[in-house]
Amino acid sequence: MSFLLRLFGWLVRLPTRLPRLLWGSISRTGQNIATALIQIRANTGRSILTTLGIVIAVMSIIVVVSFVEGFGNYMTTMLRGYGTQYMIVYPYTPPSLRRAGMRGVTLDVDDVRAVGACKDVRRISPFVFSSAEVKFGKETAEDIAIRGVAEHYQTIRNFFVDEGRFFGPVDIDNGAYVCVLGRTLLKLLHCNESVVGEYIRIDDMRFKVIGLLEPKGSFFGEDQDQTIIIPYTTAIKMYPNLRDSMPFLAEAESEDVIALAQSQIRRTLRQRHNLTQGMANDFIIRRQDEQLREFENVRNLSQGILAGIVSISLLVGGIGIMNVCLVSVTERTREIGLRKSVGARRRDIMMQFLTESIVLCTLGGAVGVGLGFVISQIASLHPKMVEMTVPMWSVALGLGFSAGTGLVFGLIPAFKAAIMHQIDALRHE
Repeated sequence: MSFLLRLFGWLVRLPTRLPRLLWGSISRTGQNIATALIQIRANTGRSILTTLGIVIAVMSIIVVVSFVEGFGNYMTTMLRGYGTQYMIVYPYTPPSLRRAGMRGVTLDVDDVRAVGACKDVRRISPFVFSSAEVKFGKETAEDIAIRGVAEHYQTIRNFFVDEGRFFGPVDIDNGAYVCVLGRTLLKLLHCNESVVGEYIRIDDMRFKVIGLLEPKGSFFGEDQDQTIIIPYTTAIKMYPNLRDSMPFLAEAESEDVIALAQSQIRRTLRQRHNLTQGMANDFIIRRQDEQLREFENVRNLSQGILAGIVSISLLVGGIGIMNVCLVSVTERTREIGLRKSVGARRRDIMMQFLTESIVLCTLGGAVGVGLGFVISQIASLHPKMVEMTVPMWSVALGLGFSAGTGLVFGLIPAFKAAIMHQIDALRHE
């Protein structure tokens, strides 16, 4: 009963005591930080060498994270630039059919047209892919990617022209020998934009150049501008063996109905190919938004793994901090004895040395953050480097890790100082 009365009295007085307690705690913390800064300044050279491991570790974390973040943003922007509402459907022979020795599956123009009638499919384009020799005048370019597509391909994949025009439905219906060139091909054929309206030869077939594509850059080392786009009906005439194994691109009405459009495509193709329940699909559907999500997952995973590997160097820096703090405790033994003789408690001594360790590591972390930011900005200036961005969470991570390192590795020296006997400390020489 008396305990409850004392507890009740303490709770009643708490509102009046709380500001004083908080102020006292803040004041003691401020004094400990000021003392830590004085000690660091008094041993500047040793402090710099001590925190060097922390500086390098935090700097490495910032640089690695900013590079992965910048590269991830670059790839995400590029993937979104290619469109996120489309799917690629291509023929696939299930293992059961391959073991049975049956002929390969088909995916033809009629299948493409049937899929184009699906409710949630907005646009569709066959995709006939091959490579060819291209000639213009006396210049020749070998192994150039040829894409036979429909007029909707430019909208589905964001492959628009900035000179001339793209081919239209009339060109598709007539199987016209017209083409649109990528920008890299101009360099290979030693020509310029005046080639629009001229004729080139693709595998000895005469084509009229009607447009030039906007630059798209490289994607995983593949030059997207080293290509020629022609009507798919023309491509089928040139490469008749590809008529029955024709992949195609299908664009959903919106990102919200991609899954519905995928289900409709799957159902339509299974019905057309007479696939009964339990039979495997003889086609594969790849969604661009799924690839984007997979890349985001890989980016986040690699970012965490790389940052974790680099953070191992914090362990080395922490061990150095602990060693120096232990030496500092030995050097300041008489100071500890004097403080205890004038009333300092064990927790006061422990908090003083722990604060010094945390302040030292946090200052090293701040220097590492600054150096990492500078290195990232300098690296971004290189023309072939992605723009490296330093996310704020990585700054907080670096500072938090450095402060945590000071806390963990400063506990042993602080505890050693706190349990030191007052008389033995005063007698220390």
